[in-house]
Amino acid sequence: MSDNLDLVVITGMSGAGKTVAVQSFEDLGYFCIDNMPPNLIPKFWELIKESGKITKIALVVDLRSRAFFEEIQAMLAEIENTAFVNTRVLFLDASDSELVSRYKETRRTHPLAMDGLITEGIRKERAILEELKADASFVIDTTQLSPRQLREKINEEFRSSNDTGFRIEMVSFGFKYGLPIDADIVMDVRFLPNPHYIDELRPLSGLEKPVYDYVMGSSATEGFYQQFLTLLQTIMPGYVDEGKNNVMIAIGCTGGQHRSVALSQRVGEALSENYKVNITHRDKDKRKETVNRS
Repeated sequence: MSDNLDLVVITGMSGAGKTVAVQSFEDLGYFCIDNMPPNLIPKFWELIKESGKITKIALVVDLRSRAFFEEIQAMLAEIENTAFVNTRVLFLDASDSELVSRYKETRRTHPLAMDGLITEGIRKERAILEELKADASFVIDTTQLSPRQLREKINEEFRSSNDTGFRIEMVSFGFKYGLPIDADIVMDVRFLPNPHYIDELRPLSGLEKPVYDYVMGSSATEGFYQQFLTLLQTIMPGYVDEGKNNVMIAIGCTGGQHRSVALSQRVGEALSENYKVNITHRDKDKRKETVNRS
């Protein structure tokens, strides 16, 4: 079992942003569980210890009654006495007027509301959660925060120092097989010199040196590469500032075997100097598969 198991308990006022919070922790690589009953947590904990593979966990708990609150308090006290677990409690709060506004906007009923009185439900919940809020590691007031701003605050507090929280997916593809439907940026490189028309290069891919050198040896390729890379380096910080966790950049040629593969590889490696980059060549072997089936 890892000596550095990181457990974050996400709790707080109903309507204060727990859904956005758990999504943020998922993006940070946490194994998230939403609203697990306290009596199931000991069994879950045993499974976690046996697996030894999960190092970051976020538990969302919704305290809707005094009995439930007392169970959670006991659970936290037991876990905090476990040597290998670093436990933190994130408490989300908002003003009464903002919570009322959010409930009216979503037309939901507060879980503790009597006869549909939202203010009464909020009052009871505050009383139940008062002690837990006082003991929380972090308290975030979401009254004036947009969902994006809440995600940014969570990233600031809980993102590990070696994890930027932002990833680039670089994908090469062939237009003849269709566009990647989840691409954020698509670039067509069918205007570049095509190795397909050179017999000795046709069976190879853009990952192999003869094809790579042929594609990159063109002045048209070099000029395009420099300008495209500059464009990407200019706009990537904007994606990060807007709270995006990943961006897919798709580069396509006719068959997805030569030009797009070589360019995706070079661009991806250049971007990896500043970002976490995963390079995939979707259609690189499609032609070989077609030939083999024939």
